[in-house]
Amino acid sequence: MFTRTHRTRMLAAAALAAATLTLTACNNGEGVNDEGASADTAATASAATPSPSSPEASGASKGSTGGAAGSSGGTGSSGSSGSSGSSGSTGGSGSTPPASDSSGTTVACANTSTRTTATEVSRPLNHLLLTVTNTGSKNCTLIDYPAVRLGEAQTVPPVIEDSMPQAVVTLAPGESGYASVLLSAADGSGSNGYTAKSIEVYFNEAAKTAARPSLPAKGVYIDSSIQVSYWQSTMADALTW
Repeated sequence: MFTRTHRTRMLAAAALAAATLTLTACNNGEGVNDEGASADTAATASAATPSPSSPEASGASKGSTGGAAGSSGGTGSSGSSGSSGSSGSTGGSGSTPPASDSSGTTVACANTSTRTTATEVSRPLNHLLLTVTNTGSKNCTLIDYPAVRLGEAQTVPPVIEDSMPQAVVTLAPGESGYASVLLSAADGSGSNGYTAKSIEVYFNEAAKTAARPSLPAKGVYIDSSIQVSYWQSTMADALTW
């Protein structure tokens, strides 16, 4: 009887101790239940975040790197290649011929950029040779024929129409053009003759200013037969008339 009673008391004491332990754990909020929840949370976080050595982590890292590379690639595609294309188009405009150099520009000859001489020749008889030399830096043209005034003459002599050249005479810098003046008839058939000691040479009838070359000191004899030739590119052509 004593033994059964003692065992009963032992079991009751053990049950009481277990109840007390359980109650204490519940009251302090840190018991087995809390530790289990924390462990579960940590396990879940570990599963969601792959370790650096795991295949998933490697894939994620590669994916991030690939994304960055993709961004860099996108930047490259929007880089200067478009600008280069635009420059290429602009470069095409280089095919436009450049402006001509001033030395290649042709203007009408003027007495300010030429030197004019008047020379009495022995052959043919009674002829004066006019020579215009381009002293400028540009090509110039001698248009038509000279308008000549000798001495006190009020009119200019007519042109010999048959002396018209096939092309306008163009003088490069340093080159010369020529015209002849038939002063008087070789057979004496002319009239109203007189001696002139000065000459004015207008390069054409439209010219506003004249060159004034020197004549021989004795002057030149002129009569009604006076005529001039067109401008020529050679002395020989000028003296043909």
